[in-house]
Amino acid sequence: MNAADNLPPRFASALSTSPKTAGAIDEVCTRAGEDLGARPDLAVVFFSAHHAPQAEAICSEITRRLSPGCLLGCSGESIVGDDREVEGDPALALWLASLPGASLHPLELEFANTADGGTLLGWPEDLSGAWPDGSALILLADPFSFPADWLLERFNEDHPGVPILGGMASGAASPGRNRLIMGDRVVNSGAVGALIHGGVRICPVVSQGCRPIGRPYVVTKAEQNVIAELSGKPPLVQLQELFDELTPYDQQLVQKGLHLGLVINEYQEHFDRGDFLIRNCIGADRETGSLAIGDYLRRGQTVQFHVRDAQTAGEDLRELLGQAGGGAAALLFTCNGRGTRLFDVPDHDAGVVREVLGKIPLAGFFAQGEMGPIGGKNFLHGFTASAAVFQPVPRISS
Repeated sequence: MNAADNLPPRFASALSTSPKTAGAIDEVCTRAGEDLGARPDLAVVFFSAHHAPQAEAICSEITRRLSPGCLLGCSGESIVGDDREVEGDPALALWLASLPGASLHPLELEFANTADGGTLLGWPEDLSGAWPDGSALILLADPFSFPADWLLERFNEDHPGVPILGGMASGAASPGRNRLIMGDRVVNSGAVGALIHGGVRICPVVSQGCRPIGRPYVVTKAEQNVIAELSGKPPLVQLQELFDELTPYDQQLVQKGLHLGLVINEYQEHFDRGDFLIRNCIGADRETGSLAIGDYLRRGQTVQFHVRDAQTAGEDLRELLGQAGGGAAALLFTCNGRGTRLFDVPDHDAGVVREVLGKIPLAGFFAQGEMGPIGGKNFLHGFTASAAVFQPVPRISS
């Protein structure tokens, strides 16, 4: 082992709100580079749509000034940096990590339809086998061109237990306008990422921000994403019975937006927050009493209705970050439906991360879909705050 491999990881981050791309790049490279005090093994950059046309300049200048071993990045509707969430205004955040003893495997993927079904193009040879224990994958993807849910399902089968954390680039209203950065390249489709193992532990924190109401039900009749029966009754009948028993406040939340939690582990006796994969209720048929949700279901599956509000979302994020047991830095992928669209104060999620974990280097963006594990399996989420918390691992004493 190289003596340097026994050093602890180091991190730095910087945020610029300058509307001029050149000035923003200079500001974050100077501040974060000086704070890190070393050549970064990993650099991650997030930039608002205002800077997206200059993505090539962002990429080349960070590479020229800092020479990172691996550079990732993407455009976002709103940008997270340190304790701030810059919503809708120009912003650029840079996050750096020196990771002695760690191995990083960059990847740049494209999805293609073939006669035999979907396939991935660009898969690196060094990741074709089994992934090492303790690995984690940071992944950024374009929502118009890359089916992240398909990829996550495949990875869950091929590499069970490996957390995949990241988000779908946002801020563009049409295909081809998002920007992804991988090394010295800028692309407008596909996905980019890096598999990391050794030297650091990456703890996933996935806060879906919902709480269960009522009791669990069993899906007794369903086809694809439409539920015809819950515990022997049409779901709208079950929902009306539940609604009549709720407090006026929870009734208002149901009327604003209803969610359904799908139990991950059916072998548990009791279910609480964190035991469910949350999916939106997207439609109902009052004649049949059926309910459509944003996922496929199967007969025999246990589900429970959920509601979401700012208080629940804040409590959930605080609790899960506290369970992480500390961290030296974090990347945050929060839904573009959060921020001041959900909370009555600005900078909520970034502030909670800094409140619970301390003034650690933090960067991220508001995503059009967030990736992270629930119950040991990776999913694509909505309205979620998904964080990759970087934690030092015990070092071998000399």
